[in-house]
Amino acid sequence: MGVGVGVRMNSVAVGLSRDLAPKRVMRAVAYGHDLAVWRDGENGLHAWDNRCPHRGMRLSHGFVRGDRLACLYHGWQYRKDGGCAYIPAHPGLEPPETIRAQTYSVIEKSGVIWVSTGNDAQGVDTGPVSEPLRSLTFFCAEAIARAAFEDTPFAGNLPQVESTGRLVAGGHPVAVLANPVTESETLIHVLTSAGVGIAAKKALSRWCEAARSVAERQAA
Repeated sequence: MGVGVGVRMNSVAVGLSRDLAPKRVMRAVAYGHDLAVWRDGENGLHAWDNRCPHRGMRLSHGFVRGDRLACLYHGWQYRKDGGCAYIPAHPGLEPPETIRAQTYSVIEKSGVIWVSTGNDAQGVDTGPVSEPLRSLTFFCAEAIARAAFEDTPFAGNLPQVESTGRLVAGGHPVAVLANPVTESETLIHVLTSAGVGIAAKKALSRWCEAARSVAERQAA
């Protein structure tokens, strides 16, 4: 898969690794599935359906206790495998194995969190372009968002498109990863190489914002 304009994989980039600290939970979307993505106390990564099996409360509102994720509503706690481990209202009860959260395959690669709602998550090897630059939400379709990066000049020149799908903007390599949240909303994660300096990163960040403006004008 090209990381600029390539075809869709069975895995999707739902966030940047640096944005999810240990013992924290974040909400994400993968191909229409509402997710709770969380890290346990040992930095293990998990992606679950964002719905508590008890009353349907979003687990992304919950909290992490060691290696368990607890629902905010009634405090039901779930193990890393998704099985219910503890029900506060019935502390002496061993919860049935049938009470469990829906889990999905998740991995980290190139500083990005990848989730698959089908087979094992794979992610994209972006090679040396593995320094997270920023994430942006584009209010347009995925194809429009991707094309906007190619059509937006950087320092007066259009970026070059490599055979891998990566872009080169002003001599700086860039990988554009897209997560189509809906038909009219796309989450974009942008990576560059670790050797890019602060001034260049700021310029690339402004270029990303310019690409978003181009995309959303086209979608209007």
